Amino acid sequence: MGPLHGVKVVEMAGLAPAPFGAMILADLGAEVVRVDRGGAPGAGLVPPDGPLDRGKHTIRLDLKEPADRETLFGLVDAADVFIEGFRPGVAERLGIGPDDLMSRNPRLLYGRMTGYGQDGPLAPLAGHDINYIAISGALDLVGRAGERPLPPANIIGDFAGGGMLLALGVLGGLYERERSGLGQVIDAAMVDGSALLTAFMHGMHHNGLWNQPRGQNLLDGGAPFYDTYECADGKYVAVGCVEHPFYLQLLDGLGIDDPELPFQLDSTRWDELRDVIGAAFKERTRDEWAAAFAESDACVVPVLSPWEAHEHPHNQARDAFIEVDGVRQPAPAPRFSRTPAAPPKPLSAGPEEIRNLLSRWKVGGALSPPAVG
Repeated sequence: MGPLHGVKVVEMAGLAPAPFGAMILADLGAEVVRVDRGGAPGAGLVPPDGPLDRGKHTIRLDLKEPADRETLFGLVDAADVFIEGFRPGVAERLGIGPDDLMSRNPRLLYGRMTGYGQDGPLAPLAGHDINYIAISGALDLVGRAGERPLPPANIIGDFAGGGMLLALGVLGGLYERERSGLGQVIDAAMVDGSALLTAFMHGMHHNGLWNQPRGQNLLDGGAPFYDTYECADGKYVAVGCVEHPFYLQLLDGLGIDDPELPFQLDSTRWDELRDVIGAAFKERTRDEWAAAFAESDACVVPVLSPWEAHEHPHNQARDAFIEVDGVRQPAPAPRFSRTPAAPPKPLSAGPEEIRNLLSRWKVGGALSPPAVG
């Protein structure tokens, strides 16, 4: 059933961050209906259905059509949560802003997912993950010493600092509503979220432990005992033996026994130490090293692509990856002992399923549902 069983969510179709947040809610058991905007060609285009849409229903509504607007309002009246990812002011122009919807349903949690937030000088401008994490300070942390910052795909802004933050905000709003009986607006901005993810680094910097340029600090690839190394087959292993006892196990596993070896924490000789460790890893393949360190606390594991991660024995043992509609993807997380959610199903858009949803939500016109997405 899931811990959010009984929670109803209306999601306006859009790009990755808001759909990811709604996917998390669906994974936790909420009933999510994605509204695709109909109308003129090109209006309301969304990416192909995929993992971000698992566990959801979809319905296509043309907000210029009175009957479709009433259907949307009916869904909102029955909903606990409404999610949109428009630029600031767009929802208001469409007549579905917070004032429009919360006047109808005062218990509604209105989730707004944007890059720059609802206010500030950049709020009305276009942007993408790379822009948001740049001004938050997160992008500057990623990359090799002496090289330009390296975008970590769109994981930090869109997903960790975006959709995940939105889902967390919704959960907080649902909890508070149990006491007040009232909804509220949740302003989830990717700049805010990606900045939040750097809280630990700010503490390290304040204490003089993260003051070197990018790629020369303890946890950004500067330390040779917290880095990746190429193996004989051109693949890589990840090493993270920060604690000295674990570092000693690394040296033992690599067969390094040199009394002249630089001290682990002597940053002035890290390049020398990196060369020694790197030369050792080049002697075997990635998978050979993974097997050699499989039961060690040396903190050495293979660097796997997303497409082979499901093959790792640990991920297999925990069923960390699943298939939904023939697409392999990460399983829902976290896991609940007493109220686990059912396995995700593919996006549902059949006329009968939409008719049943409208009926469950007590939305008028259930016998003649609008076009499915």
